[in-house]
Amino acid sequence: MKIIDAHFHSFPDEPFVNDLLRQVGHENSLAYLKDYYREHGIVSGIIMGNNRLEPEKHDYPEPFFYCIGLDDPALEHHKEDDLAALVEENLRRERCVGVKLYPGYTPRTVNDPFYEFAIELAGKYGKPIAVHTGMTAGAGGMLKYSHPLTLDEAAARHPDVNFVMCHFGNPFLSEAAAVLEKNDNVFCDLSGLIEGVKDWDRYFEEQAGYVQLLRTWMTYVEDWDKFMFGTDLPAVNIANYIEFIRRLVPEAQHEKVFFENANRIYRLGL
Repeated sequence: MKIIDAHFHSFPDEPFVNDLLRQVGHENSLAYLKDYYREHGIVSGIIMGNNRLEPEKHDYPEPFFYCIGLDDPALEHHKEDDLAALVEENLRRERCVGVKLYPGYTPRTVNDPFYEFAIELAGKYGKPIAVHTGMTAGAGGMLKYSHPLTLDEAAARHPDVNFVMCHFGNPFLSEAAAVLEKNDNVFCDLSGLIEGVKDWDRYFEEQAGYVQLLRTWMTYVEDWDKFMFGTDLPAVNIANYIEFIRRLVPEAQHEKVFFENANRIYRLGL
């Protein structure tokens, strides 16, 4: 089975990031990751951009694509007048397959007028807007900005733009499922639903309630064309997380969730 990792992060060679990756059994190197992908049947991955917007900062080797990211560091590095030009310059590139927004980490919802330029540009180039939803990594984020219900208004106002709800809005699963079920132009990646490396037999026993909630609300949507596999590296070990999603998703839907949906939604042409 072919796999696309529809959501991971690539960071500079820094001690903190290197330590995070070592804790989950990986190295901080795209060359290492390329080999690891090959060994585990992963044919491509989509980097969710951080920090800078200049296209030359995002020259990733095959098989990697990227979404240009509007996180706080990116916004601090660039003048507001330059943002639209830089985002559009990236979207013109074949390897740039969308825009990533970081509500919760930035103090604005996806509906904030500030993001209108990015949503309109994504629509112009036929590429999705990926939106952080749900829990933030650390207490500094604010959940009122990343609640999945905020995505409903954006999707309704921009029916010709596809949105990707990152992390299934976890832990606001019922609301996330409602937004997905209601809006034909909203899709979802299943990245970052847990952190670290787990013993899955023990985890599925101890966290049976959480696992059942995930299954319940994913099934409620009644459309497996909506869901994509993703890891949120460096939060997890990739092979370990593949096993988690294998157990979580019905086997009959594996081809869609692990490969076909991301290939279609992000228009990767694989």
